[in-house]
Order: sequence, then C-alpha cells, then structure tokens
Amino acid sequence: MSLPHITDELVEAAVSAADAREALADAFLRFGREEASMQARIRSEAGGVKLSTLGAVIPGQEVVGAKVYTTIKGQFSFIILLFSSVDGRALATFDAGAITRLRTAGCSVISAQRLARPEASTLAVFGSGPLGRAHAVQMAEAFPLKRVLLVSRSSDPALAAELEAACGIPTRLATAEQAAAEADMIVTASRAPTALFSGDLLKPGCFIAAVGSSLPNTRELDDRAMARASLVTVEWREQSLREAGDLVLADPAALTSDKIVELGEILAGKARGRTSNDEIIIYKSVGVGLQDIALAGLAYRRIVGLD
Repeated sequence: MSLPHITDELVEAAVSAADAREALADAFLRFGREEASMQARIRSEAGGVKLSTLGAVIPGQEVVGAKVYTTIKGQFSFIILLFSSVDGRALATFDAGAITRLRTAGCSVISAQRLARPEASTLAVFGSGPLGRAHAVQMAEAFPLKRVLLVSRSSDPALAAELEAACGIPTRLATAEQAAAEADMIVTASRAPTALFSGDLLKPGCFIAAVGSSLPNTRELDDRAMARASLVTVEWREQSLREAGDLVLADPAALTSDKIVELGEILAGKARGRTSNDEIIIYKSVGVGLQDIALAGLAYRRIVGLD
C-alpha cells in the first residue's frame, strides 16, 4: 500500500502558527519530563553531496519519525517519514519546507513568550529570507510590536515594504548597529559566518533568538553577547553543544555551563526563566527532530480528519 504524501501546501492550509506553537510546546514539555526522546542529526558527505537525518519519538502524541534531507551546492531538499508509535505503521511522507518554517519560528515565539519582556515593542530581524519573514509574522502575533527593524545585505527598500505587508507592523531598513542597539527582541536568521554585531550594543532586557546557524564553525553572536546573557536556552544540549557555532566557538569564560538550559526544562519548571527586567537572554536554535515530528503528527491528524 502506498503512503499518502502531504505537501507543503496541504500543511499550510491545515496548520496555523498558533496550532503549531501549541503542539511544539507540548512536545518540548514532554521532552522536559523525559516522556519523549530525540535522535541527534547525523551528516554524511561525499563528492559535495551531503545527507542529513534526525528524528524523534513522542509517544504522548502517538508519533515517531525522521526527517531526511540532502544538501547540494547550499540547496536543501527535505522529506519527513512519519510512523505511528501505537502500532508502528508508516503513516505518511511529507514535504518539510512549511513544517521547517513553522517549527523554527514557533519555538522562537514559545521561548520569547517565557523569556522576553512582555511589553517588547521593537523587533530587529537580521535576514530578509523566508525564515526571517516567518519570525516577524509570528512575533507580531504574540507581542505588542510597534516597529520592525530589518537588517539585510541588500539595501532595497522593497524588502522592508514586503516584510511590513507580511507582519502588519511598520518596518524599515536599519544598520546592524542601529538594530542591535534599539531592539527589545532580536531574531538572527542569517547565514553569516561571523558575529553580526557587538554584544556591547544590546539593551538591558533584550531577548535574542539566534536561529540562522547550525554549523559548529559559524556564529551570529559574539562573546560579549554571551558574556552579558544570564541564560542561553537551547532545544537540546547534546545536539546544540555539538552543532551551534555560537556555543562551540564561545570563550568558556563568556559562556559558562550553568547558563545553558533546555527549553523543555523551562516548560517543565525544572529551570528558571527571566527573573528581572534587565536580563539579556538568548535562545539558540539549531533545529531538532522533536519539532519536525510533532508538527508532522499534527498536520497528519488534521489532514486525515483525526483532529
């Protein structure tokens, strides 16, 4: 029997950003309670072609599965294979573009709702691609934003106009220095190999979601940002400490191990969140299998009519 294949278009029609955040928060809560597990990303490469896999087991959501993707000349092609954790049946295959956009921005918002100042009004977005746009849209839903500062390698004002249309918040282009100094919340969704700004510029109380790099030899944040942060939240220590250049390349004196906590630990009440208005807090994302499988399960239930 052939498996149904669920396209990005079907996922986008069936799953809202708010729905995605609910499923993701539940999955990370279960992981924080040790009721779910993950497979770390494995990368294999030959002849310039890279194959990567990662996955998760979430019995409480009745799903288990893996995401598999290729990387060729910097371009990604994803597929997710979903199984039932009840009887082991293969349920469906998925495109993963829509799920990736939903889950990355969704977890940044989940983190921000617990770690950013609720009155945050200025968002800075570094990166004008789909990931930056998805973050601006979801952050605008969750916070009383008054303006968005866009930092892009291109100085085309049309980029700011497009982002403003997408998120419904007044948006203008800014330099990296202006954005870092003025923002209450920052999203770094770039492919920059080195730090985007000096951490000395950050406002007290700033929240940063660093989501652009998942390679150990690249970083978006410098040692001053790490040193000034009181907390650095990650999806999963095991994978983050191996993949995240922001952590791997940091001076150990700037990023002490006691600063690093998992999102699931915060959701489960095992680790503290923000305790003062002046704290600078970082959420560092590399993307983990738990996110993909939780959203694939949600999309499957919606599309086949189980929810």
